[in-house]
Amino acid sequence: MKGKEQLAVGRRRSRALATERRGQGTAIATATAYCQLRLVILGPPGSGKGTQAERIASQYKIHRISSGDLLRKGIKEGTELGKKAKATVEKGALVPDSLMLDLIRECLEGLRNGFILDGFPRTLQQGKELEGMLNEGGTPLSGVLSLEVEEKVLVERLTRRRICSHCGALFNLLFSPPREEGKCDRCGGSLIQREDDREETVRRRLMVYEKETSPLKEFYRGKSLLHPVGGEGEIQDVGIRLDQRIQKILYP
Repeated sequence: MKGKEQLAVGRRRSRALATERRGQGTAIATATAYCQLRLVILGPPGSGKGTQAERIASQYKIHRISSGDLLRKGIKEGTELGKKAKATVEKGALVPDSLMLDLIRECLEGLRNGFILDGFPRTLQQGKELEGMLNEGGTPLSGVLSLEVEEKVLVERLTRRRICSHCGALFNLLFSPPREEGKCDRCGGSLIQREDDREETVRRRLMVYEKETSPLKEFYRGKSLLHPVGGEGEIQDVGIRLDQRIQKILYP
């Protein structure tokens, strides 16, 4: 009887060990899949794409590459590409696509994990050039997340933004209002509305975004890469919807 009990215990231990190993293998496979994610996130001003891009990068252990951050970093560090960008910006001109692609290429070199691109591409031509660069390196995009938000919601979000005239702290009368109306929580300075956040300017910015980005979305839709995601509601709810899409990208 004792021998049978020992044999049963041994079998249970073997099954438990096998289950543990399968779990470890699944975890490793999942982590590997996450590391290979190569995403673009699209979204109009006020859609919250920057916030979601940061969250996705943190959750999936990939790099967030913001075109604006790349430019500021290059200029601040005085790199060769940064110097070229600075000269262009100081002239009041737009940074050419070729320079932006060079900055992204430089950033991608040596990355071990995947990435999420935030702020680039925005036009069809940029999308085509990015595709060529990534395909040349054998690292094509996994998918393109597109946050969809109604214009009236975007206008309400953007026109409610306020900035401290003294310290530059940002507030939103909808999501993060000041404790005292019209006053900065940090320094007590007066809160003002930037010209960019006035309704006429906001609607113009949204119109430009739609005009530039619509052909880009169709380009990605034609390649079965586009994944529209509802961008309205609480940040957490939008995040859940994005995660569901990412799972479909990983495991189609």
